[in-house]
Amino acid sequence: MKKTLFILLTIIFSSVAFAQTTEKTAVFSFAEKAFDFGDVKEGAMVSHTFTYKNTGNDTLRIDNIVSSCGCTVVNSYQKTVAPGKSSSITIDFNSAGKMGVINKTVTILSNAKSEEPAEFLKIRVNVLN
Repeated sequence: MKKTLFILLTIIFSSVAFAQTTEKTAVFSFAEKAFDFGDVKEGAMVSHTFTYKNTGNDTLRIDNIVSSCGCTVVNSYQKTVAPGKSSSITIDFNSAGKMGVINKTVTILSNAKSEEPAEFLKIRVNVLN
């Protein structure tokens, strides 16, 4: 009886442990999350591409990307990325009417597992006259 109970409990605990390790999750792994354009002349349009890989075991789905200002625009990105595949997000910054050091953030809302509720990409630029 004790042996049967032991075997049954071992099977149950093994099943629970296995179920926890096979949870389907998508994970962003960015090469960089911040970029400094340096000095640019007022009126210039600059662009940077952030690359990343889905290092999870589920399809990464980007639901929305929101910029902190109309001068910062997300140019292109894939809405879904399979596990193990790489992709990119291109951000354009229009310096027209801007002056001095500018810091902007782009917020990525997705199904990716993260410590934060969203992923954040940051750009910095020093706009010269």
